Amino acid sequence: MLDAFYKFASPQLKKLHSGKVRESYRLDAQHRLLVATDRLSCFDRILPRSFLGKGTVLTQMAAEWFHLTKTIVPNHFVKTVAPNITMVREAQPLPVEFIVRQYLTGSLWRAYEKGVRKISGVELPDGMKKDQKFAQAILTPTTKEKVDRPVSPAEIIEHGWVSRNNYDAIAEIALKLFAYGQSVCQSHGLSMVDTKYEFGLIDDEITLIDEIHTPDCSRFWLLDKREAANESPWFDKEYIRQYLLENKNDNLEVPDAILAEAKRRYEWVYHQLFDRSPHQSSTIPLATQTYFHLVEQKIIKPAYVAIVMGSKEDLSFAQQIRDLLLTHNIMIDMHIVSAHKNGERITELAQEYNDSIEPGCVIAVAGRSNGLGGALSANLNIPVINCPPFKDRTDIQLNVYSSLLMPSQAPAVTAVYPEQAASAALRALNLPHLRTRLTADIQNMKQKLQKDDDALRSEILL
Repeated sequence: MLDAFYKFASPQLKKLHSGKVRESYRLDAQHRLLVATDRLSCFDRILPRSFLGKGTVLTQMAAEWFHLTKTIVPNHFVKTVAPNITMVREAQPLPVEFIVRQYLTGSLWRAYEKGVRKISGVELPDGMKKDQKFAQAILTPTTKEKVDRPVSPAEIIEHGWVSRNNYDAIAEIALKLFAYGQSVCQSHGLSMVDTKYEFGLIDDEITLIDEIHTPDCSRFWLLDKREAANESPWFDKEYIRQYLLENKNDNLEVPDAILAEAKRRYEWVYHQLFDRSPHQSSTIPLATQTYFHLVEQKIIKPAYVAIVMGSKEDLSFAQQIRDLLLTHNIMIDMHIVSAHKNGERITELAQEYNDSIEPGCVIAVAGRSNGLGGALSANLNIPVINCPPFKDRTDIQLNVYSSLLMPSQAPAVTAVYPEQAASAALRALNLPHLRTRLTADIQNMKQKLQKDDDALRSEILL
């Protein structure tokens, strides 16, 4: 369970938003990438542990449903680009979640038990029992805030979150989506108990966004409850919620056995509905799969080199290194960070570089008392190469030692000249296409030397 895919980062992609489960990145003006991590959230908190493959199930299950429901309402789905990553159209999200319920269960039952009889403008009669079915499905919208709260249609319209016409249209669409989802589930031995929909606008057209009918946003029961009589009926995230409600702990810790069973249930629902298992490899780590998919589709380059300068005065020197790297099919990132004046930025960079999906290397460009290279290498899990912007040989002799003598557990190496730093970075990345090119460069160098030697020997022998 510790191998769950919790973090995704790439300096090649601009992060737009980080949610409880998904990371959102800019692809171009019309599209973004949604990365479904394996993170588990319950009660508006992210759990410290989860299970491997959760994000893959969510991504691929939502893709199936987006395809099945596109005749009911347009959606933002374009394609999956990796087992757990979706390309979607850019939309203007509406700040409301539309929850459709067929049964008095979950959080609604917990509120009902406490005496609540009106939720999101819907009146509930007295005398209902847990898990009782409503005569008709009800719509109970909530806000999209740090802690979501029920909100009535009148409040939604009054606050201007959704116009009257759009609200009425979305309410009708949500109920149609739910009815269709129920019919599909029933034909495969499942009952969809309730679900959540999110909508946005693309060119002023109501569009379904986020996810649809997954075990994270929906509740599923076995259609024949007798089959579930001796076990928890939940085949969705409610299985985890119920464990936490019955085994309260401040850290929301969930044992391996419960996580393993949750994984089985998520994957079972996918297989039950679509007669196949989610596409994931048991031998190749998900992070590695994701990296290869993104490179293959040219969404990212195979690696990056980050050139971090101590001040703006180092820019022209850093550009010499950048120019030497430009033709090697890698991304070059550049930053100005002072180890002494705003060293807290190093921690921010480390969060992105340490979690990056692709290989990377950092070149630190700082002279005199070089604290930058040591600070970077002490915080990064990727190679760091010092290349101080020396002006001449005297400058080298006076100041090179601050780059050579790094603190303990700060393994930065030093290259004196830009071409050495660029070449060392390419070797540190150790990518096949770079090794092929470097091998060719070495052979060319040897051939040139041999040619020069042959020419010289010819002159002597004359």
